[in-house]
Amino acid sequence: MGLLRGWPPCARAMARLGAVRSHYCALLLAAALAVFAFYYLGSGRETFSSATKRLKESRAGVPSAPSSPAPEVARGSVAPGPGPGPKAKSLEGGGVGPVDYHLLMMFTKAEHNAALQAKARVALRSLLRLAKFEAHEVLNLHFVSEEASREVAKALLRELLPPAAGFKCKVIFHDVAALTDKLFPVVEAMQKHFSAGSGTYYSDAIFFLSVAMHQIMPKEIQRIIQLDLDLKYKTNIRELFEEFDNFLPGAIIGIAREMQPVYRHTFWQFRHENPTTRVGGPPPDGLPGFNSGVMLLSLEAMRQSPLYSRLLEPTHVQQLASKYHFRGHLGDQDFFTMIGMEHPELFHVLDCTWNRQLCTWWRDHGYSDVFDAYFRCEGHVKIYHGNCNTPIPDD
Repeated sequence: MGLLRGWPPCARAMARLGAVRSHYCALLLAAALAVFAFYYLGSGRETFSSATKRLKESRAGVPSAPSSPAPEVARGSVAPGPGPGPKAKSLEGGGVGPVDYHLLMMFTKAEHNAALQAKARVALRSLLRLAKFEAHEVLNLHFVSEEASREVAKALLRELLPPAAGFKCKVIFHDVAALTDKLFPVVEAMQKHFSAGSGTYYSDAIFFLSVAMHQIMPKEIQRIIQLDLDLKYKTNIRELFEEFDNFLPGAIIGIAREMQPVYRHTFWQFRHENPTTRVGGPPPDGLPGFNSGVMLLSLEAMRQSPLYSRLLEPTHVQQLASKYHFRGHLGDQDFFTMIGMEHPELFHVLDCTWNRQLCTWWRDHGYSDVFDAYFRCEGHVKIYHGNCNTPIPDD
């Protein structure tokens, strides 16, 4: 996988998606215009409550690893670049050229899932409507999907991309199966602690993409934002990338607090044994855990962190899970929450307005007395998160 240069505005790119599809020679021409070529990228995640069941039903066991396919780049998204002018420093590698902004979303099992398509439509419409980038900046939209969902995503993008978008973008599709093959050996040992069910499932590996993203992505990509699909954007997504500049030394991931007493419940035994602990407590003094609906991944910092590398080792995962009596079911979110209790310095905590979660399930399931202390969020909301299928407010 690599970085292509010189693509036109998003609307022109997506208009060509269908026309160039059957023309392999056009793909070769596009490749000739690229500075780098993407080898392949892989997977992401959907809302766990729905995606876990679908992936478990569709995949069982560990198949033999296929050869690594190249990602599918939106056809027609490569064209001669703009005329001479000043070049900005690239976010990838420190050279000169366009400044690339990378977003990644999981979009699987969507072909016959009207609810998922509706969520994607809300998310993409609000994202693209409010997005603003400078002439030298490029928005890279990465979708992780299988073949059928890929076609659904293309149709949505044709529908939703503004006809006169004032910025450049590139759309890249990545095969979910290929990424699962790469992720499974890395995350297999931690799955029993953070996956639904009692065993280790090959298909569940996809829900740990962010944990090992730094090992999956090529080194040229140093920063990426991974997003759930059940979001609605209320501001220019470019502003979220500025949060990377607020990372303190040692921080590798930007993520918002969980806004329900989920981990008050999960850590109940540890809290019982340690009555004065901050673990699982509400903000501002407690440690409520994290929500992975919006994540800023500083891939280069993850690669360079000896501490994070150690925490990925099975022995360290087992030690922390035993210490905290931890048994979760939310994949990467659980892993980040657990290591965040031990090493908060690894995380830049996003303001709640960047991931304003709306789910109130735990208020009606035993925690009504403390719920508001977790759920409170003041300030202008930048991203709504309709987790657990909660309706998002209309504009």
